[in-house]
Amino acid sequence: MRAHQPEFPRAPSESHHEPMTPERPTEQTDTDVRGTISFVSLGCSKNLVDSERMLGLLAQEGYALVPEGRDSDLVIVNTCGFIDAARKESCGVIEEMLERKRDGRVKGVIVAGCLAERQKDLLLDEFPEVDQVVGVFGREQIVHVSNRILGGLHEQRTLFRPAPIQAQDDRARLRITPRHLAYLKVSEGCDRLCTFCAIPYMRGKHVTKPIELVVDEARELARDGVRELILVAQDMTYYGMDLYGEPRLADLLRELDQIEELTWIRILYNYPRHFTDELYDVIAGAKRIVPYLDMPLQHINDRMLKVMNRRHTRAETTAIVDRLRSSIPNLVLRTTFIVGFPGETEAEFQEMADYVAEAKFERLGVFTYSLEPDTPAAKVPGHLPEDVKEARRETIMRIQQPIAEEFNRTLVGRELDVLIDGRAPGQPDVWVGRSYADAPDVDGVVLVPDAGLQPGDVVPCEIVDTQGYDFVARSLALPSRRKRARPRPRKSRPGPSLNILDGM
Repeated sequence: MRAHQPEFPRAPSESHHEPMTPERPTEQTDTDVRGTISFVSLGCSKNLVDSERMLGLLAQEGYALVPEGRDSDLVIVNTCGFIDAARKESCGVIEEMLERKRDGRVKGVIVAGCLAERQKDLLLDEFPEVDQVVGVFGREQIVHVSNRILGGLHEQRTLFRPAPIQAQDDRARLRITPRHLAYLKVSEGCDRLCTFCAIPYMRGKHVTKPIELVVDEARELARDGVRELILVAQDMTYYGMDLYGEPRLADLLRELDQIEELTWIRILYNYPRHFTDELYDVIAGAKRIVPYLDMPLQHINDRMLKVMNRRHTRAETTAIVDRLRSSIPNLVLRTTFIVGFPGETEAEFQEMADYVAEAKFERLGVFTYSLEPDTPAAKVPGHLPEDVKEARRETIMRIQQPIAEEFNRTLVGRELDVLIDGRAPGQPDVWVGRSYADAPDVDGVVLVPDAGLQPGDVVPCEIVDTQGYDFVARSLALPSRRKRARPRPRKSRPGPSLNILDGM
């Protein structure tokens, strides 16, 4: 299993990439195994949830996972098609898997996900050896597709379904995140139609997952050992508008905050609209919702925001930021900006740079504009040279770096809970974790020298030093751990257990 999540630029502008495998695999032989699969998941955390759902479906039908890179019956590549760099990465991985097919190491290659949804004809033309192309909403048919390929049926090479009018059920998935961490999609699709973004064309209109279904899934994850639950969507603050006729994120958060087995709830992808008074109050008064909000702004200049079709102004944005900071103690705000958008003047870019210096976001990432041929922004006049876009990105990061370092220094000497993610590479007695101030993969980490820890521990620590965007801490007490062993799944809804072959 390979997973890659280049969701935001990690400070200063990098992304995380590390292999992951399902937690607590069951070692078995190939007796009664329907077939073997290896899996590559690319792109964002929403795509990762789709990968986990497909793995869960395959597990229930008797398929076994083979470590990525070893021989298998099938390889599934769940692709990303968000920007040009992601498409190139996806195509590179597809070619790599087809090389294995040519060498006789795999029997079939399935391409799924956003790139498949967006450019199926290109994939079929460029990679004629691909056995099946499955769109975003064809994930529920992954077992059917796999069975057909192993049965030698290749006459139909594509499987696509229209975007659903009701939210898909993501329960009973097989998680490939560490046991103590899980992403939960609260909605699918987006109604915003930002001119630079192709996501609505790939994932459809916004569809809210009902509150009771989200809570049920969260409880299932909590029973499975999750301590940090990360809520994701394309547009978090729009939650409920289509289903209930009004924003209902505050109601959802209030329900989730009552799940005692959870330690942290983290909220990502908050569009800067629909922040109700109730939402401010719920976040500020919650027991488990960490004071960390990811709110991509993309720009601050009013003309640029209008050309981007962002539907918020500078004044509205600054009012939300000010209200968040005044309402929520110890808040960490993360945002992203796009530099080099078509027609962006030097003065408009300078307005962004000045705002970054003024607003002092604790966490910030920067993208250079990526031309997407089938989006309205592609037709906007005034596309800028790559060197200009890159220079502007570097300018913003030069402004942001001392801001982030200054904030990090304010945490030195403070006592913070640290959630342990794993061992530091090459340092057996040093553990890597995070405080509330850092989301996985995109922010910094906390290094804790202590031989007695394990992944999933929540450890009270004193922050003693900073190392760039990261921290060094010392543990102050024994970690907080679950008192009970992992409970058995309910008989009414057994969770999948994926066979792992070849000595995972």
